[in-house]
Amino acid sequence: MKKLIVLIFALYGFTLLAQEKDIKKPEYVIIANNQVITKEKLGELGQQGLIKGMNKGVTEEKRNELAEKFGDKIGDREFVIIIDLLTEKEKAERQKKATLDNKKISAVKNRNNELKLNINDTASQFTVQMIDGQKINLSELKGKVVLLNYWATWCAPCLMEFAEFPEKIIEPFKDKDFVLIPIAIGESQEKVEKKMDKMKKYGVDFNVGIDPQKEIWNQYATGAIPKSFIIDQHGIINYISIGNSEGNVDKLAAEIQKLLQE
Repeated sequence: MKKLIVLIFALYGFTLLAQEKDIKKPEYVIIANNQVITKEKLGELGQQGLIKGMNKGVTEEKRNELAEKFGDKIGDREFVIIIDLLTEKEKAERQKKATLDNKKISAVKNRNNELKLNINDTASQFTVQMIDGQKINLSELKGKVVLLNYWATWCAPCLMEFAEFPEKIIEPFKDKDFVLIPIAIGESQEKVEKKMDKMKKYGVDFNVGIDPQKEIWNQYATGAIPKSFIIDQHGIINYISIGNSEGNVDKLAAEIQKLLQE
């Protein structure tokens, strides 16, 4: 259960900084027992061992139903989190299986085995189609630092990460030898274009690539997203991030800055 709490706060435990005062950034809305709760209340429920499950994202129909009840508190459906709580009987049964459950959670959290390429490996070459029609060939980017980011339109942590990119990645390095290549995996260009258009209201307005058959993704990793690979000026993988925990984008920016100063 302690590890479940850690996972919960890894998901919610970061603050989105506004790039401009008039741009509202996406925020998670947490609902338990048909009430909107704070992350502090979520922590209390976790400490009490009452969390049964967490469903991230809802259908558009469910999102509209919640919006009728809670009004403007409900944003896009990807950012709605439904918390299922245990009954006292279920809590007792779960405690009996705690040791086995902890082993399973540990196995899930050990994500290093999801990487097909690791730090100090040469980045696999690829050509990616961007949604604006441009094609980017990694082999032509020698001499530049590259942030290769894998994401999907249904992935809320990916979209939360995107909301931080303009202020922390794109603007600081816009005049540097740096290239950002976000690649949507397993989805059509039409679907990706629609999501990026929708994300403009959060200040997210940059070019992204598509990998509908996951041909590029399969060279680098498997498993959960987002995953980011920082590739140095010589085509070597310098840094890898998995997921989007608190401070993740700041760490990416710091690693990029180090390479640009070399």
